Amino acid sequence: MKSFCTRLAARLGLLGLSLLMLPSGQAAVDPDSLAPGLAPLAPWVGLTFRGELADSTPEQPKVDVQHWERILNGQAIRIMHSINDGEYGGETLVIWDSERQTIAYWYVTTAGFHTEGTITVDGNTYTSTETVSGNANGITQVEGSGEQLEDGTLLTRSRYLQNGQWVEGHSATYHEDPMAVVRFK
Repeated sequence: MKSFCTRLAARLGLLGLSLLMLPSGQAAVDPDSLAPGLAPLAPWVGLTFRGELADSTPEQPKVDVQHWERILNGQAIRIMHSINDGEYGGETLVIWDSERQTIAYWYVTTAGFHTEGTITVDGNTYTSTETVSGNANGITQVEGSGEQLEDGTLLTRSRYLQNGQWVEGHSATYHEDPMAVVRFK
């Protein structure tokens, strides 16, 4: 089974957060070129993914494109994503938080809200938790999870704490797509 980590992204939680999949057994960047705590994410860095959200239909498609890149001399990873060519999107900054000994991230959206969260990786699965600030729909927390399948497909799902109640969030299926482009309006 391929090494795995998150969101993130899809994205974890809101990013659909916004997670991704590994190409067959090879890292996109040398893990040594990243801060040691970010090494589990190395297989995604430099790659672009396309995911279809579960509630997508031919009449109303919902397609998420994500691009992962190494920044700040390997001390951080940036994930940019957009749904439907910029109807919605955001950027995530991922770091290794040495004080908390965890992978931490901040996500800023085109909808005007932002999140702060952490990711835990266990083999080919991940879980993420994030606190949401400024969401107009009353969402204050997101829990996300994902599983990397043997064929490289990534399955993600999330749930939201919305107006004090946990509700099902979104789910998506992602595949690597080097021709996909993140677009903002």
